[in-house]
Amino acid sequence: MTDTTTAPADLPQPPLQDAARVNKTWPFEEARKLVRRYPNGKRDAAGNLVPVLFETGYGPSGLPHIGTFTEVLRTTLVRRAYEVLAIQPDGTPPPTRLVAFSDDMDGLRKVPDNVPDKDMLAANIGRPLSRIPDPFGTHASFAHHNNARLRDFLDQFGFDYEFVSASDRYNAGGFDDALINVLRHYDAIMGIMLPTLREERRQTYSPVLPISPTTGAVLQVPIAIIDADAGMIRFTDADGTVVEQSILGGRSKLQWKVDWAMRWVALGVDYEMYGKDLTDSGTQSGKIAAVLGGRRPEGLIYELFLDEKGEKISKSKGNGLTIEQWLDYGTAESLGFYLFREPKSAKSLHVGIIPRAVDEYWQFREKLGAQPVEQQLGNPVWHLLRTNSASPGAGDSLPVTYALLLNLVGVLGAGASREQVWSYLGNYVDAADPADHPAVDTLVTCALAYNRDFIAPTLQRRAPTAGEAAALAALDAALAQMPADAGAEDFQTVVYTVGKDEAFGFESLRDWFKALYETLLGSAQGPRMGSFIALYGLANTRALIAEALASA
Repeated sequence: MTDTTTAPADLPQPPLQDAARVNKTWPFEEARKLVRRYPNGKRDAAGNLVPVLFETGYGPSGLPHIGTFTEVLRTTLVRRAYEVLAIQPDGTPPPTRLVAFSDDMDGLRKVPDNVPDKDMLAANIGRPLSRIPDPFGTHASFAHHNNARLRDFLDQFGFDYEFVSASDRYNAGGFDDALINVLRHYDAIMGIMLPTLREERRQTYSPVLPISPTTGAVLQVPIAIIDADAGMIRFTDADGTVVEQSILGGRSKLQWKVDWAMRWVALGVDYEMYGKDLTDSGTQSGKIAAVLGGRRPEGLIYELFLDEKGEKISKSKGNGLTIEQWLDYGTAESLGFYLFREPKSAKSLHVGIIPRAVDEYWQFREKLGAQPVEQQLGNPVWHLLRTNSASPGAGDSLPVTYALLLNLVGVLGAGASREQVWSYLGNYVDAADPADHPAVDTLVTCALAYNRDFIAPTLQRRAPTAGEAAALAALDAALAQMPADAGAEDFQTVVYTVGKDEAFGFESLRDWFKALYETLLGSAQGPRMGSFIALYGLANTRALIAEALASA
């Protein structure tokens, strides 16, 4: 199999698989774990090739969030990398599956802040999420509502996955054999779990959580096994009644660490990544999986997100960034690009990182078309373009950066419109029609929102100093001699020439550019001034300079 992206014709292209075998990009590093696990591919008892199973988990007590997107995206990247590494002799990729698993048998622990009918939910605390009425009134249960949101969410980004519901498996008996297996190994599982618990918790801990026949709640009570092979247990209900009950057919669920291990074994999961905060849980679940006769899946332990203050993001604190917010101010591709890099390092997640992520994504996308295959595999965009299929786009570029758009919109003010921005783009882009540049048009909409919410409220142009005013006057005089249709590079040369003049007292060009940004744009940072002048227009730029000189 050879790569399908564009590459220079005069560069010999080694086979994609050969390059992938030695590539150090993290998706290939992770995929190599699976190649070592199954050197000849994953096979059933009869020797037939069967799909390698990737899994991501979702707790439907809340709505899908950026962490959900992160896990599905990163897992998909590993899946695609494995399909390249384990290509079959006939050139076809090995079979794989991705399961998005919803733990909707979990009992509701607290009422979320962002839902209606909180009193109804409060009355159902402890009951499985799939057996609680939907507070939104649109689905059969609270879990069904949130599961539908999850599927819509994943479908929005075109992910290739299979949805599996814990409730469906428990209720239909799909986990019955696995539950009996847990009872058969009850003592061994307790031997793993009890040393990890406080003394008080040890007194009530049970791997199996029966569902109360009176309240329907998931009970955290000790159990006694009556008949492991039949799935029969004894426990004391919330009202003090001693109950003998089967754990099969949806009448119980497992403690989540045991449930996680059971799921790995019952579904045959080969790969699942999780956050650093679940490191110990993964260790315990791996031991339990071995007791149950299975094997802990391969996986990546990734670092958590931090807010702009460097503090861990918490849903209860509300100090995170939602995926909806990212898509208001940036693009899905830029989010994928940001999440691709260094998953084992803590990442700041706040609106301030979005503009750079957008522009870096397009920089890497433009480079991709001219790179030999060895370098392509190290380019995040190569991986992102193959998330859902081998999509075209290598070598594509935009005629204007997002940073430059933000500077333009910042000068235009909070009331700037899409039409107004496109009228200025006519100074810089040939045939500046939104229909011909849909990616730019998307960024125009994002830039208007970003400016309205974050830039316009903080912009404040300062008055220039005497030396800066003299330099601005000199720049204005030089611009007055130039044609209105001069190119960005010509404008940039004039800006450089003025800044290098020792008469104005700038220690470095950086000081000159900083003065331009602060006096003309009201920001400590800015674009290449030649590009900005070409975009904003010569006459408009001279008007900005006049305003700055007037303030001095």
